[in-house]
Amino acid sequence: MPVLNAQSLEFISRNADQTRRAGIRLGGLLQPGDAICLAGELGSGKTTLVQGICAGWGSLDQASSPTFMLVNLYRRPSGQRLYHLDAYRLSSPAEAEDLDLDAMFEDGPVVVEWADRILPALPPEHLWIALHWVDYEQRDLIISAHGPRYQTLLHQFRRQVFGVP
Repeated sequence: MPVLNAQSLEFISRNADQTRRAGIRLGGLLQPGDAICLAGELGSGKTTLVQGICAGWGSLDQASSPTFMLVNLYRRPSGQRLYHLDAYRLSSPAEAEDLDLDAMFEDGPVVVEWADRILPALPPEHLWIALHWVDYEQRDLIISAHGPRYQTLLHQFRRQVFGVP
């Protein structure tokens, strides 16, 4: 678990199940209003991570890539919602704002794939996860906290995944 600085860490996933399990740990920590921003090339594991996040958050729905729908909505049995936005097909941050992002953030956590395409439309405080394809099984995740809430979230995630304070 290399720590790049106090606000980031590197996590190397050896397979899709490990990426999903990391997502489960993260999902269990999310609160309404949280912004989780994912960046990485095709095949880097973004949707696999989101599947884990949704499961850890408590959704019984199977997460899938919302590329053609733009936004998928996942519900807990209690009715709480988690939003999953895929910005790949959006041409500008303004298009993202037209989706009423503010209402999504007020209602639940929001996970954004291809977040780098719409960064100006996203909250300045967020958790940024850059995923990199290393080989068929291995992915490298660089997780960076932007803002006090996300420093706490990263600290909690680090403790759950690695067992260190």
